[in-house]
Amino acid sequence: MSESSEGKRIRVLIAKPGLDGHDRGAKVVVHTLKDAGMEVIYSGLHKTIEEIVKTALQEDVDVIGLSIYSGAHLPLSKRLIERVKEEGLTDKLVLVGGNIPHRDIKTLQEYGVAGIFSTGADLNSIVEFIRKRIEGKNE
Repeated sequence: MSESSEGKRIRVLIAKPGLDGHDRGAKVVVHTLKDAGMEVIYSGLHKTIEEIVKTALQEDVDVIGLSIYSGAHLPLSKRLIERVKEEGLTDKLVLVGGNIPHRDIKTLQEYGVAGIFSTGADLNSIVEFIRKRIEGKNE
């Protein structure tokens, strides 16, 4: 079982922002994280950044993961990080996955995205990244 530093299961929100209708990858990640013992909330398609942040607040998640295949990863990620800061959620681990060109990884990191997983990323690496960052947060 994957637990946070407080001894509860790691809670992850996987969200599909904007008009992106490609959700197969997001669903595979959702199932992988659930199989790893995490509690996963999947937002479904076509969510606004405001809806995603509101869900993160309501569900008290440890991780906010965006799945973006549309090519709009830079503006969507920048807006998410801005809203996360505005809502005081800076303790949340923010991940972005999907069709992410290598040239954009540094920019996403500068925005404050902790983990970037391009199409074809090893699923176990996502699980381990989350576990290391969340379980080791207060060790």
